[in-house]
Amino acid sequence: MNASKKPQVRVLVPLAVPKAYSYALPEGMTLAPGDVVRVPLASKVCTGVVWDGAGDGDIDEKRLRYVQEHLPVRPIPKELRTFIEFVSKYTLHPLGTVLRLTLSAPNALKPPPERFGYVATATAPKPMTQTRKRVLDVLKQENGPIEQSDLVKRAKVRAEVPRAMAKAGWLRQVQMDGASETAPRDAYQLAREKSALPSLSPDQESLVSVLREALKDGDGWGKDGARGNGFLLDGVTGSGKTEVYFEAIASILEAGRQVLVLLPEIALTEQFLKRFTARFGIEPLVWHSGLTQARRRDGWRAVSNGSARMVVGARSALFLPFETLGLIVVDEEHEQAFKQDDGVLYHARDMAVARAWLGGFPILLSSATPSLESLENVERGRLQHLRLGERFGGASQPDISIIDLRGETTDSSHWLGESLVSLMRETLERGDQSLLFLNRRGYAPVSLCRACGERITCPNCDTWLVEHRSRGGLLCHHCGFRRALLLECPACGEKESLVACGPGVERIAEETAALFPQARIEILSSDKVFGARGYQGAIERILGREVDIIIGTQIIAKGHHFPHLTLVGIVDADIGLGNADMRASERSYQLLHQVIGRCGREERPGRALLQTWMPEHPVIQALARGDRDGFIEQERFFRERAGLPPFGRLVAVILSDTSEQRVKDAAQALSKAVPRGEGFVLLGPAPAALYRLRGKFRYRFLLRAGRNINAQRLISDWLAGARLSSGTRLVVDVDPYWFG
Repeated sequence: MNASKKPQVRVLVPLAVPKAYSYALPEGMTLAPGDVVRVPLASKVCTGVVWDGAGDGDIDEKRLRYVQEHLPVRPIPKELRTFIEFVSKYTLHPLGTVLRLTLSAPNALKPPPERFGYVATATAPKPMTQTRKRVLDVLKQENGPIEQSDLVKRAKVRAEVPRAMAKAGWLRQVQMDGASETAPRDAYQLAREKSALPSLSPDQESLVSVLREALKDGDGWGKDGARGNGFLLDGVTGSGKTEVYFEAIASILEAGRQVLVLLPEIALTEQFLKRFTARFGIEPLVWHSGLTQARRRDGWRAVSNGSARMVVGARSALFLPFETLGLIVVDEEHEQAFKQDDGVLYHARDMAVARAWLGGFPILLSSATPSLESLENVERGRLQHLRLGERFGGASQPDISIIDLRGETTDSSHWLGESLVSLMRETLERGDQSLLFLNRRGYAPVSLCRACGERITCPNCDTWLVEHRSRGGLLCHHCGFRRALLLECPACGEKESLVACGPGVERIAEETAALFPQARIEILSSDKVFGARGYQGAIERILGREVDIIIGTQIIAKGHHFPHLTLVGIVDADIGLGNADMRASERSYQLLHQVIGRCGREERPGRALLQTWMPEHPVIQALARGDRDGFIEQERFFRERAGLPPFGRLVAVILSDTSEQRVKDAAQALSKAVPRGEGFVLLGPAPAALYRLRGKFRYRFLLRAGRNINAQRLISDWLAGARLSSGTRLVVDVDPYWFG
């Protein structure tokens, strides 16, 4: 009887399902864990992955459905499958939902498309244009055909050029074998004598020696993650951290393994690629949400087959199917952009540490302002602390001054104090560059009616509409709602009564242009510079000294080296300090410290001015004294006393619904089963800080627990019996990063 049983496998599909389902194998098909397949599910056919473990033998064989197809793609590695299970258990998101992050390039799972290339024919036209000559010169360097995309890139021509040459008979199109590989394996055989080796300072060389020795040992992680195949590279701005971890990357690449570098912003990728290419002679593979489907397909396959040895990406790159991942670098590890705020809610830095631990390979976190979480992991012996205390090349730290706005004589329509304006004038006269920083997009954050006091709000969110004068409208920065600038108050009907309150970067640019009409001004904010290419164009104008005054939001705060920037003016250092969020002070310190660190990185010393209404605030005082370690100790004291992360656990549970009554009822029903016990407290329900967001009303619970409490199990047991209406959504956020 048993011998006649159908062979079964478990298949996990990338949907919101908690487990893998059993399927029968058709005659002649054999599968192993990790294989990618097509299976029927309800009335659809889905892509899935054969999961670990045998099929459920208790299911009636008559109910079993068959695997339909084994897709021609490499299996998802065991290490990645284990990581997916870890992320699911840690974040309390369904296992299938986490798998979706790995299967995010559906075209990569199909047979690779046919590839065509060009070869030169025996005849060539004379005379010949320089454009066509470049095409032929590139082809002469190769023995075989060159794919069109590669030929276009190397010859620096448009795609129409080789097509026209083929039509004229000067080139011949031929079919190429095999799948496209973004980065050939042999291109990464790094002969160190051929690399553009940098000149390292003694401090850098010392840390490089530590890293090389540790990476050479390769003795894995100890019990409970202690020891340290994990490193925190902690160096002041301008100290050369990138060159240090480039040496670690070189060691791993020379050993024949793959490397992943996570960056918090896509905008930083272009500059990183240039530095990497200059150092190693070849571009790494890039991975982020803005890629075309074709590039995602080729990139995913190149990572899977190991031909992409070096990957630079946003947080989603963590879920790529690396064949031989040997090192993860998380640059600017303190950045809040590493926290995913929709879909699967995870922090890429923390999950990167988990992936390295599960895989037994090293991880390196890098920052000039490390997070308290990473510094606490140093204290617990989970990370080795590598410090660079001096700027590279003998450059000095900026001189920082506090400008108490209570003593500045400026009228209410101006935002730049006399002291800052005077220093900007001196900087312009010297031919140096200035940076004005204000972390607020648009022209003004609030539009207020002088007649009745009405503030113009978003109809979908409990937020004010931000005026964007350059775009001629009012915009919600949460849901994207937009309306034209108003000529009268919608509440009282008074004409021309609306006034813009407070400044954004557009308003600062307007004031700056009036003060310095001859100055060349560049605004850098996410709504003024679109895409990586537009952002890189702005950076190149700054580096080319085509800009005198930069006005920017937080996208200017990190990863940039501007040799001629000697003055930073923080227009409003108090933004963020009044936030009730437990990380408000830490985030403000990190952001302002990073902005200040952009100046004075070459021979000329830098100066920074902090305009503030709260000069006595601990963040402002710590910045002015250059006392980062003192500030961290103070933050550690307050957090530990309150039992807040990293000394305690937080888990948020958010309910949302388009019906206010339904979400209230759901919150009340859940509150009746709230668990109680020692070592934790579950607060709520309470309206969220942003009660209405994107048209939905929101309630939240917050679990605060000691580190010895299994918070995930506690929340899972509590929510197991939850019965919600179809319109009510429940989201769990383990380790929430903000409380909106």
